[in-house]
Amino acid sequence: MPRLRSAPFAAALAVALALMGAGQGALAQEQAEEVLPRAPVLMLDRNRLFADSAFGKAAEARFQAESQVLIAENLRLEQALEEEERQLTDQRATLDAESFQKLAAEFDSKTEAIRAAQDAKSRSITLKREEDRQRFLQAAVPVLGELMRDAGAVAIFDKEMVILSLRGVDITEEAVARIDAALGDGSALPEEGAVAPGSGGEAAPPAMPEAPATP
Repeated sequence: MPRLRSAPFAAALAVALALMGAGQGALAQEQAEEVLPRAPVLMLDRNRLFADSAFGKAAEARFQAESQVLIAENLRLEQALEEEERQLTDQRATLDAESFQKLAAEFDSKTEAIRAAQDAKSRSITLKREEDRQRFLQAAVPVLGELMRDAGAVAIFDKEMVILSLRGVDITEEAVARIDAALGDGSALPEEGAVAPGSGGEAAPPAMPEAPATP
């Protein structure tokens, strides 16, 4: 950019300071336009949107930690049941058939109950993972709506639902950056189905973003 030679430095600085406040909004708009494509339809990778976000990484870390705890618990229970089964087998020679059958039936019932309880824990962990994903997508709607308006678009589609598109309309990275800035790791968000304090009722679903008004 050519350097100003005729205007004194002090005068140029005064003009810059005077225009700074008015120019900030325009500058922010220009910067947004530099990052975002100008297209009526945008694309994003919904799976990567969640996986690459701070929210998604925190949710996945929780899922892995809870899964490892359950795996270790299952291993301990399995070893305990195997030991109990060996002891029962050793007792078989000293017990009459009726007594042994009774103990064997009790052991089988105990084993089935433990397996059912552990299966329920596994399903609960998986369900929590899906709830985290849904909570993320719901909380991301307003952010995606703002991004859509900034790009002058009328719709955002999941890439998995599109057969062919231009790479330039993929806004996944920008969406992740904005969602991270707005939501962080999600720890401040209410849990699924929680009611905000003072709301006096059920939690309302997030509003879908409105499309930009056509001229």
